[in-house]
Amino acid sequence: MEKIKHDLRLSETISPFGVGAIVDVRGESLIAPDTSWWDKKYAPRISCERLLARVGPGELRQAPTHAGRAAKETAGLPYWRFPAWRFCERCSKLSMLTGKKKGRWTNTCECGGILVAMRYVAVCQNGSHVQDIPWFKWAHRGHDEGVTEAVRFCRAYKELKFERSSKRGEGLASLRVTCNGCKRSRPLSELVEKESLRRDGIRCDGRQPWEDTGSVTEPCEHQLVAVQRGATGNYIAERLSALDIPEERPISEKQGDLIRGHVYFEKVVADNGGPQAEMVAGWIASELGVSPETVLSVAANDGSDEFPLLELKDGEWAAFLKKLQHGRDRSGEDFVVDGWTVSDDRLGPQELTRRLSGVGQVRRVREVRALLGFRRHNPGADLISADLGPDRRRRPVYPAIELFGEGIFLRFDEGKLAEWEDNPDVRKRANILVDRRAREAWAHRLDVPEPRFIALHTIAHLLIRRLAFASGYSSASLQERIYASTDRPDRTAGIFIYTAAGDAQGTLGGLVRLGEPARLLPLLVAALDDADVCSNDPVCIESDSQASSRLNLSACHGCALISETSCETGNRMLDRQLVLGGTNVTGLLETVLPEVRGVGGGH
Repeated sequence: MEKIKHDLRLSETISPFGVGAIVDVRGESLIAPDTSWWDKKYAPRISCERLLARVGPGELRQAPTHAGRAAKETAGLPYWRFPAWRFCERCSKLSMLTGKKKGRWTNTCECGGILVAMRYVAVCQNGSHVQDIPWFKWAHRGHDEGVTEAVRFCRAYKELKFERSSKRGEGLASLRVTCNGCKRSRPLSELVEKESLRRDGIRCDGRQPWEDTGSVTEPCEHQLVAVQRGATGNYIAERLSALDIPEERPISEKQGDLIRGHVYFEKVVADNGGPQAEMVAGWIASELGVSPETVLSVAANDGSDEFPLLELKDGEWAAFLKKLQHGRDRSGEDFVVDGWTVSDDRLGPQELTRRLSGVGQVRRVREVRALLGFRRHNPGADLISADLGPDRRRRPVYPAIELFGEGIFLRFDEGKLAEWEDNPDVRKRANILVDRRAREAWAHRLDVPEPRFIALHTIAHLLIRRLAFASGYSSASLQERIYASTDRPDRTAGIFIYTAAGDAQGTLGGLVRLGEPARLLPLLVAALDDADVCSNDPVCIESDSQASSRLNLSACHGCALISETSCETGNRMLDRQLVLGGTNVTGLLETVLPEVRGVGGGH
């Protein structure tokens, strides 16, 4: 096959055109094979120890790049033609053949017409496999009276046609696959019926289109479903990203070391929670400036590893806190943050400033994103690795990119947040999503929707929508990282909104300049004002069941949703009521707008 040269942005090799994705290029429908097909000589390694520690043994490699115009020998990524079945837009002939013209392969029919990929492919419901629909076999199957002996034993393999006729009906009923040999004709409306492929005896091959039949070690028992090849559910990327920061130890670990090193600590452990232990713990606490409960907790867990690192975000949170304490950052590293306090009431409404304990202007940050694999059809399907190479003993290769950017970090006051979370109505509201998450087999991959996470996550979305107007960046180019957890010794309560680009020089500064409190707090107030009334109210604000799997409460496209690629949870776990308040629940920031408007009372 003659090579097709087409430029992609580096970020597109991770998503949306990463391993396993179907992409249209110059009239061709192609699919990206796994990284075992890459030429490693032209795929440079990317260094990020924090990310590799989470991923496990393997390598991070970036797709080949070039400067200027691509030449014939320019290194690139291979893409596989899929689906193989195509029809001629001139004569309607349906086949898997590729034409030849003057000895070179071409995507044209014998009649000179352009070959167009068939619209439908078959996706495995739970195994994440995808394959061509065997159109000849499908056209001669069915359970109607038209399946005669002549149809059943037809061998006119080159007589298939894909026809359109409004006389046959509308929609898919007007699209038919017809065999000129036996005159059998079936409408595509029969293809999308429930269990239609199973009834026709079409089974899953148990592999990806670029894999050969020898790669299948055991048959796939899952059913196939016919879907449009461009459907969103055909490709659900599993990505992981990490900020390249100087790793900091969480405060609780540092406190634990001080407590264990105290001369009286062994007495607390020896008394095993008795009255003497409480008394001695009080002495240690007063000397080290910690609570007696912290001392007793360290003693109770001494020698155990009850609190392992929370994936990648523990170190990031600790690094942000250290940067916020030092004000102006004059370091020349890849993580530069200017810290601000917001205690001055002149910067914004008091009801807002008293709930924030710090703001960071992130002037430079390096992020590494990796594609671990993908799923098809539904989030609970099997994960297919980005490297399906035959030699399982070697270290897998994950597609990755490094990005340099800027952003804004907000730290919320832990005391005010904890006080708000203790409200029974707040916990009751959040528990709606906690219960739904528990019922979905795949949803364990999402963060636990405790009250602080839902509120901070929703605030991040509202702020992104407002920043898109003021920063010069589109909302789709902004990303979020939510730090909101209470089940750790170091409770986290922060939002990081950033943008990043593949150029080593980073981005243009339009976002970080808005991180000064005098500019940021008015923008946050404006974001709350935008969300106060949704175009879908009162339906939206009174709702407790929106989005896929009902994992949103009061949040819709009119008020809180953003691009799915910008959100860590795919536009799930959102609720305006936990931010702005509702009839039966107190919002975290519900008193801000009344103060700004000069009115009393709640939301």
